[in-house]
Amino acid sequence: MNDYPYADRYAVNRTLPEHGRPRTDVLAEMREMATEEDAFWETGKISGTMYCGDHEHYEFLNEAFGMYAHVNALQRDMCPSQTKYEGEVIAMALDLLHADAVEDGAPAGLVTTGGTGSILHALVAYREHARETRGVTQPNFVKPETGHAAFDKGCHLFGIEMRVAPVDPRTTAVDLDAVAGLIDENTIAIMGSAGNYAYGTIDPIAELAALAAERGVGMHVDACLGGFILPFAEDAGLKIPEFDFRVSGVTTISADTHKYGYAFKGSSTLLFRDKALRNAQYFHLLDWSGGKYMSPGMEGSRSGGLIASTWAAMVSLGREGYREHAVEIFETAASMMDVVRSHPELRIMGDGTAGAPTFCFSFTSDEFEIYHLVDFLGPKGWRFNGQQYPNAIHMAVTRPQTRAGVVDAFAADLADAVAYAHEKHAAGEEAFSGAIYGGVAGGLDQATSDFIVMVMDDMLDKQQALPPAP
Repeated sequence: MNDYPYADRYAVNRTLPEHGRPRTDVLAEMREMATEEDAFWETGKISGTMYCGDHEHYEFLNEAFGMYAHVNALQRDMCPSQTKYEGEVIAMALDLLHADAVEDGAPAGLVTTGGTGSILHALVAYREHARETRGVTQPNFVKPETGHAAFDKGCHLFGIEMRVAPVDPRTTAVDLDAVAGLIDENTIAIMGSAGNYAYGTIDPIAELAALAAERGVGMHVDACLGGFILPFAEDAGLKIPEFDFRVSGVTTISADTHKYGYAFKGSSTLLFRDKALRNAQYFHLLDWSGGKYMSPGMEGSRSGGLIASTWAAMVSLGREGYREHAVEIFETAASMMDVVRSHPELRIMGDGTAGAPTFCFSFTSDEFEIYHLVDFLGPKGWRFNGQQYPNAIHMAVTRPQTRAGVVDAFAADLADAVAYAHEKHAAGEEAFSGAIYGGVAGGLDQATSDFIVMVMDDMLDKQQALPPAP
């Protein structure tokens, strides 16, 4: 990571300029950086991150966003269109995830700022609902180890005890008996993933939901990754384990519109089997001097542009468009997994299991350090996401990987990388790369809490200091 990006080309603003710059100059500088950075992912060698990769689609969303970029969705008397857009996004997401199968509740939803936002809102809803209906004052939440780190973050923020159930390191399947043993009278909910971030595998949602229902606790399905692609793969005839509201006992689902929903970043949905659970996390203050205050979620002001452009993405693509993209992605992922399987030194995590990886897959090696592959493939433009316990790397296949020639390039480069890894292993050399969420970074022998804090400080604070002299 460059501590001082673009400092050698553009002025660094450490104070607000006294005089503004011409808009044409500002836009030219921004366009140059954006074009160079787009070229990085346009190769199709980047795992996840850019789920659409279609500049025409982005231009369409930019136009939709621009009409409402200045709008605050909080002020519905001024922008009633936001009620239409948000309500229809929720309705379409509920339809996609089979809320019509619900007979024991009134399905409802929220539009949030992303996967973490949806998870945080779910945790607050479960906490408040358990307190109101069961008198729970010392709440705990149970997740498989593969459950997203946002659950840990939310429990940390909201005073909820996190309880973690182990998973089989080869199959990635959670130990259901361990989950059962962690549930007690203070458990507000448990969760499963469809699929999980690390391996792309789908947890045994039906079994987890049955356990939750039996014990009288909530069941959250984290479909942030798969919520807007798995249903369309199923529509196309592919075998996908049921994970949505067709499964009795599933009480909430998070599904990101800003991933395979092909909306702009900062958009997700949180869906509830029954609105009583959603309404438990509403906030209102009736005796404030500023007037009666109320908000459906944690945010106050929200971008009207994001809600409007999310609606535009969904209605412009329709089921047919999403289905076509899902089929292309699944076919590409299958081809890439076949490339990995052609190397006996490599092993796909969870391969051959009931919830096996589909559009996102992770692989490791029992013969050499897997991060030797990253050391070799990184300079060739490949950017994988790194896992640990065991060390592994994953590829979340998105639309850029479906472009012609990408799978062939992967096959050729991976073969060379495997040969390189054998050489390094034989020489007793350690890999430089390691696992950081969202990418693969080097030097992780020193990855203590202090080191991680230093990395985050650099991202936020470095520009306040002068860069070193050239």
